Amino acid sequence: MTGEEIYKVFLILLEYLVPTLKVFGFTLLYSVPLGMVVALLKMCKFKPISWLTNVYILIMRGTPLMLQVIVAYYAIPMLKQQENLPGFMQNILDGINVQGETFLFNAVIVAFTLNYAAYFAEIFRGGIESIPKGQYEAAASLSFTKTQTFFRIILPQVVKRVVPASANEVITLVKDTSLANVVAYAEITLKAKQQMQNYSSLTPLFIAGAFYFVLAMILTVVSSLIEKKLDYYK
Repeated sequence: MTGEEIYKVFLILLEYLVPTLKVFGFTLLYSVPLGMVVALLKMCKFKPISWLTNVYILIMRGTPLMLQVIVAYYAIPMLKQQENLPGFMQNILDGINVQGETFLFNAVIVAFTLNYAAYFAEIFRGGIESIPKGQYEAAASLSFTKTQTFFRIILPQVVKRVVPASANEVITLVKDTSLANVVAYAEITLKAKQQMQNYSSLTPLFIAGAFYFVLAMILTVVSSLIEKKLDYYK
């Protein structure tokens, strides 16, 4: 490829950086709070809830994210073709438009969010359970409610402890956004593959790899800064 062609491919991939960052941002926005909820449900003393949460985590962590994206995209259209569905379910499905970019994007976000929430849940659970029980007892002796104890004493320490593991997941997420191309979501990897075919060259893939590398470097620096900011918890 000539320098001009490389520059042209660079601009094309730069244009599709926004869809990639949208998947990354919305997944992070939804999966982190959902992960905390799942972590608390897994720690619930009511066994059926804890058991169901374990099954969910096992499925999400035990199957490839690529398959989950495919299922999320094709499941609803296939269900809409089924007959003899319950009335309420049929009404819900009839209200979903399975055509267009909106449905494609939503399917990708659902798959990514459910997958990463399972991983974040295990990280958060480990952080919560690492806090000595004596701190709960001390808070109770000072007349703190359970809510006050969690948000004012436990959660700040948990945040400090889970930052390194969470940062690893976040960096992995920015690279996993490339899996959205399996359902033809227009992001960097899909466009790089198309340009590779246009020019019969691997250079577009290397350019795409450079984009992911830069994003990973930025996230690494940000996570390091966050860890330093949280050093006052020592």
